[in-house]
Amino acid sequence: MNRRRLIHNVAGSNERRKELRESLTSAVALLWLNLKGRRLNGKKFRRQHSIGPYIVDFFCPECRLAVELDGAAHWTDNGNEADTRRSEFLKGFNVRVIRFENRAVFEDLEGVLEDIKRNLL
Repeated sequence: MNRRRLIHNVAGSNERRKELRESLTSAVALLWLNLKGRRLNGKKFRRQHSIGPYIVDFFCPECRLAVELDGAAHWTDNGNEADTRRSEFLKGFNVRVIRFENRAVFEDLEGVLEDIKRNLL
């Protein structure tokens, strides 16, 4: 089995990923409308993509970029610690992570999209 299959969309995460895709937050749904179908710089993004034990909101495999949207649960000490662990794990697999607060998607969608574009390599 190749290394990629060991960390990407691992067995056992399919059901949880499906649940997340079926119950998107409004911020994730709005950003997805702007990322799907190679709408951003012709890059393919996957929604609710698992990498190891983590499921990221969006992943661009070509650029090895994860995009995460953070709601109120991320603003606690526990949320910050979990985000740090997740980011360190992903960095170990050469995945860059950029984060936005949910409200940024509603208040400055163009700015969020421009920031994502700047991070596409």
